[in-house]
Amino acid sequence: MAGRRAGAGALLALLALRALGAAAHPQCLDFRPPFRPPEPLRFCAQYSAFGCCAPEQDAALAHRFGALAARVDADEWAACAGYALDLLCQECSPYAAHLYDAEDPSTPLRTLPGLCEDYCLDMWQTCRGLIRHLSPDRELWALEDNRAKFCHYLSLDDTDYCFPRLLVNENLNSNLGRVVADAKGCLQLCLEEVANGLRNPVAMVHAHDGTHRFFVAEQVGLVWAYLPDRSRLEKPFLNISQAVLTSPWEGDERGFLGIALHPGFRHNGKLYVYYSVGVDFDEWIRISEFRVSEDDMNTVDHRSERIILEIEEPASNHNGGQLLFGDDGYLYIFTGDGGMAGDPFGKFGNAQNKSALLGKVLRIDVDRNERGPLYRIPPDNPFVGDPAARPEVYALGVRNMWRCSFDRGDPASGAGRGRLFCGDVGQNKFEEVDLVERGRNYGWRAREGFECYDRKLCNNASLDDVLPIFAYPHKLGKSVTGGYVYRGCEYPNLNGLYIFGDFMSGRLMSLRENAGTGQWRYSEICMGRGQTCEFPGLINNYYPYIISFAEDEAGELYFMSTGVPSATVARGVVYKVTDPSRRAPPGKCRIQPTQVKVRSRLVRFVPKEKFIRRTESTPRPTARAPTNAPRRSRPTAAPPAPTPRPARPTGPAWGPERRRGGGGGGPGHSGPRALERCRAPGAARGLESRPRARGGVRGRTLGHRVRRRLGHQGRGRRVPPAGLCARGARHQARRVRRRPRTAHPAGRRALQGRRAHPAGVHARWRGHAQLRPPGGRGRRVQPRGPRPVAEHPPSGRSLAEPLYPLRAWCVHASPKVEEVRGCGAGGGASVMLSCGPV
Repeated sequence: MAGRRAGAGALLALLALRALGAAAHPQCLDFRPPFRPPEPLRFCAQYSAFGCCAPEQDAALAHRFGALAARVDADEWAACAGYALDLLCQECSPYAAHLYDAEDPSTPLRTLPGLCEDYCLDMWQTCRGLIRHLSPDRELWALEDNRAKFCHYLSLDDTDYCFPRLLVNENLNSNLGRVVADAKGCLQLCLEEVANGLRNPVAMVHAHDGTHRFFVAEQVGLVWAYLPDRSRLEKPFLNISQAVLTSPWEGDERGFLGIALHPGFRHNGKLYVYYSVGVDFDEWIRISEFRVSEDDMNTVDHRSERIILEIEEPASNHNGGQLLFGDDGYLYIFTGDGGMAGDPFGKFGNAQNKSALLGKVLRIDVDRNERGPLYRIPPDNPFVGDPAARPEVYALGVRNMWRCSFDRGDPASGAGRGRLFCGDVGQNKFEEVDLVERGRNYGWRAREGFECYDRKLCNNASLDDVLPIFAYPHKLGKSVTGGYVYRGCEYPNLNGLYIFGDFMSGRLMSLRENAGTGQWRYSEICMGRGQTCEFPGLINNYYPYIISFAEDEAGELYFMSTGVPSATVARGVVYKVTDPSRRAPPGKCRIQPTQVKVRSRLVRFVPKEKFIRRTESTPRPTARAPTNAPRRSRPTAAPPAPTPRPARPTGPAWGPERRRGGGGGGPGHSGPRALERCRAPGAARGLESRPRARGGVRGRTLGHRVRRRLGHQGRGRRVPPAGLCARGARHQARRVRRRPRTAHPAGRRALQGRRAHPAGVHARWRGHAQLRPPGGRGRRVQPRGPRPVAEHPPSGRSLAEPLYPLRAWCVHASPKVEEVRGCGAGGGASVMLSCGPV
């Protein structure tokens, strides 16, 4: 019985593989997907619903048919006209490229479609003389009298695609023209590389001025201008890298975070940027206005900066970063809750505090601000008359919304226009997608996803919060990156599909609304398997760290990801999302960009990514080699059940800040403790799941590879850079029992025969030296020595100033609360800090 089952299983597997091989690669003779003609075809009417012919091509085939009828004898034509119609119209078949052996542009095109043997034998019997009028192939003419060789010459290696068998092949026709999905329902799409060599591309916008330029922002503070042919201007569109606060560390969430061009950019040249700044130990986010240079439309006048709004940041994470202009002409600003874990600021946190600007969606009017205030309050803002609220607030209760977008609406009906979608990064368990509406409360910190986070606040009847349209657990991903509803022209099947991703897992995902019930159906997006993406210029793989999404002036969808999530590593790529199953009719989406005057040298685009043939669809992208991450000596959370997919791309083992004080790396991360940047003594800190500066990079291994020489005792040991809490590392041994201290000019000396450490070194971990300031506990110490400087921008200009300041605090506290993770917790945390220069 077992043998029979095994044999049956093998047979089913073979049949499945055969079906997959036949399922799926509709392609036209122009090497692109088929389409639905804009009007019914008159000659090749069988392909009016879906195929490869527009009315113009159909008319040309009808003309060839008429000319052929005039050359052939009337009696012969009466018997052979049907064969002539069949053969001519296969150019309109959705599988025309297969019929004519044209899948590969480098191979010669057949003059006649591939025929099944029985059909060919019948045609040869009565109408072989017709071939001389249909094909100029003299080699085929020479075989006219040999039936076997003649039909062998016209046969195809893949008999599933021969005519007319493909017309009744269920695998080829059952879902023809629809987005291909695998057995698990994963939608198979493809990509097109658009730009590369970018350093954490955090945003991409278009000018909406008819030029079809697009601008890509890097975390370090540079914005590059690209022309419609994808060539890049050598001179940056904007360069504020000297003012932007960020670092090369994998995990710094600060930096250049957002950009929005004014709806009237064509006339007023205004744009707005959102970035992190810092002086000494103070940090804040800044929204500034710039204008384009009068001499060069592809360069910003850097002297035109006007600071519209600044908001102090109590911590270095949860900076938000999105700027958008709505159809109402107002500027929408999306701020984070201020950082740390669990929004610990005040009684209810910043997100629920209407008098705070953090954890909010803000809406302001920046028009007509040349004189008077830099911005005004829209009169219909929901809390204009509330003395306990800031009038800028449009919505509240958000944690750290990363990437939001307005729906352009259905191209035909306009349905959905103006809806505001946002991805809000979660804390411990869930990531969520919200539809943001005026005056609504989105629940943080009372609720995370659909579940309560702060139960006391969650049970408050006055909360009146709005649930997300979708939330997913951390076994699918730990840092959502909001996307767009596709409203472009080129791929009609994607219309209305909200496409978004996850930075940590590298998943691409989608939601589609049921118009009748208002419910949203989830589908994962995979890269196409087999021949699905085997079109010229298309690829089926991408870098795993999905930072942001964007759309161009025509509404086509893009996303940005990187292979190394550091602000100074040029591994970022911009991809265009494509549907290999169906496109718009030729000519429908043709654009005519307005001419752009270019003063800078152009850098031509050279694609680097390659198509990878796979037998199965793979939702996970390629990844780099693993980073040696710190490991905890004791897990505090059980890992979730593994998903039935390939293992997560091995990248930096960071994790989200998934706890308020206690705990390790959050759900799904049972191993690593973390190194995190400290703000101040007594401030408990968790790790962030969304990098503000890079759109989702976590700081789990922040600086753990930096080496520090500590005199003759600490030489060659690994310690965190200045300003980082050392909460454990892979290099550490067991925690040693704390021993009495003794004041000594040379620093702390261990008792009972232990060797002395250099001044300022306090050993809390065996084999892991840590620093404290000589001469006191809890003192804030200015770092000494030179500060790290980021790599030079691609323009060749060196950055005169460091991109970020180093800072450090030293706190020593009782060992009784050693389970608290963070940089101090109100006098009870057990934390050691590095307090010297890196």
